[in-house]
Amino acid sequence: MSRRGGTRARSAARLAAVQALYQQEMEGTPLPRLLDEFHQHRLGATIEDVDYADAEIDFFDDLVRGVDARREEIDARVTARLGKGWNLPRLDRPMRAILRAGAYELLARPDVPTATVISEYVDVADAFYDRRETGFVNGLLDSVAKDVRG
Repeated sequence: MSRRGGTRARSAARLAAVQALYQQEMEGTPLPRLLDEFHQHRLGATIEDVDYADAEIDFFDDLVRGVDARREEIDARVTARLGKGWNLPRLDRPMRAILRAGAYELLARPDVPTATVISEYVDVADAFYDRRETGFVNGLLDSVAKDVRG
């Protein structure tokens, strides 16, 4: 696999992980069933004219499982970086999923450069939001990165 293909596969895994985390929060889907559903029916599929590119499945699994396992720690780190008067429940679910996945990757995946993590989740946010929100994702993840990576 070319480096470029690997990068696209990781980008697809990040987007799918955010979608899975959103679904888990919306529906309370148990983790094993959620992962299985994405493996069987979403990753690499086309659903309602949306092409789910082939994703790096192990990376997807690590993101979803890692956020699930470390949610309390991740939420505390994200909440600490929110402005005065803001807390995680005030953010909408897609934003929470984006920030959780990005914070997890910054915490647990030192093999991925900080700039790559932030850029990738800004791109994910761009699929859901306008420029103001993507700037928010950039600033918040940059702040988390300074906290956890120095």
